[in-house]
Amino acid sequence: MNKNRIIKLIPVFTVLAGFIVGGIIIAATGSNPFTAFWNLIQGCGLAPKASYAGKKGMITDLLSFIDLWTPMILASLSVAVAMRVGLFNIGVSGQMLFSGFIATVVVGYSGLDAFIAKPLVIVVGIVAGAFAGGIIGFLKFKFNINEVVSSIMLNYTFSYVISFFINTFLVDPVSRQSKAVSAASRLTLKDVELGAYKMDIPLGIVIAVIAVIVIWIFFNKTVSGMELKAVGLSNSAARYAGMSVNGNIMKAMMIAGALAGLAGVTYYLGYFGSIQPRVLPATGFDSIAVALLGNNQPIGIVFASFLITVLSKGSTYMNSASGVQAEIANVITGIILLFCACNAFIKWYIANRDTTTKKGFKRKSKKADKDGGAIAEADDKKGEV
Repeated sequence: MNKNRIIKLIPVFTVLAGFIVGGIIIAATGSNPFTAFWNLIQGCGLAPKASYAGKKGMITDLLSFIDLWTPMILASLSVAVAMRVGLFNIGVSGQMLFSGFIATVVVGYSGLDAFIAKPLVIVVGIVAGAFAGGIIGFLKFKFNINEVVSSIMLNYTFSYVISFFINTFLVDPVSRQSKAVSAASRLTLKDVELGAYKMDIPLGIVIAVIAVIVIWIFFNKTVSGMELKAVGLSNSAARYAGMSVNGNIMKAMMIAGALAGLAGVTYYLGYFGSIQPRVLPATGFDSIAVALLGNNQPIGIVFASFLITVLSKGSTYMNSASGVQAEIANVITGIILLFCACNAFIKWYIANRDTTTKKGFKRKSKKADKDGGAIAEADDKKGEV
């Protein structure tokens, strides 16, 4: 098989390996792994369940799945943009939380009409996210502070500061979360009755699709996108070519932050209608696995985020239907991430396997020639004597 084709199939092998190991773990607990995986699919509305509650059905489960899938796509794009310039944006969760909180305070409690509130939520999410991501970019190029350290610190800074404001001023005494935002400001239309069903219609999926297209065009068809890729491949080469390395780092982190901001508003003012204090969204961390699995490509991220969201969303129904612990889905996600971390080595090995073998053969041949020459020279001297 062609080496390039094998390299392209590595993510598929990664997913299969994750499910095989997960299946072994499920079987070890005494459950049927095939039934458990089928329950995962059923829990996402991709397959029918045996029964449904009133006004619920396969379509309502599917729309709820899409509602959760939306912020995963946007968060994963954020990780991918940062990785294009060689940065590891592990602060997506904090950026999501910060953007969701700002949008909640500015728009969610404003009482504005839906015609104004919904677009304003998107704008606030982009601006707040770009600001949060820009802080990391600024610390990187100004003081050379590693982006992993600064983003982790900002995650907890945002979490504790926002928790203080929620618990002090905005807490709901019943749910112990922030007060629910207005229906007009939410990016999900809740409890819409269509026919015999009552469903939630996610408007944010439109934003996610547009973001995927825009990011693909940006990186493949624009000069700015090519510069970001050049900086990611080699800072010194990009600087020698006259590109602003620091400027591109700042630009990339602001774009990444803006995407994380969109993920935040579709999560907190879409899928959820409130914010839980002192809890960072797991979507921000799962998006790292998605970006790696999707090879940092927008189209690949769509499929990878679909898979990881299936594991996340379907785990609850898998637990209730099969008795398999919902945490098994997190184990499978972790295994997939572990195998993804080995992708770079596997690609290098496949791409250089023949070359390495030939080099080893040449070294052996040269050694043999050298030894043979030495023996021949010794024989000649013996003959002369």
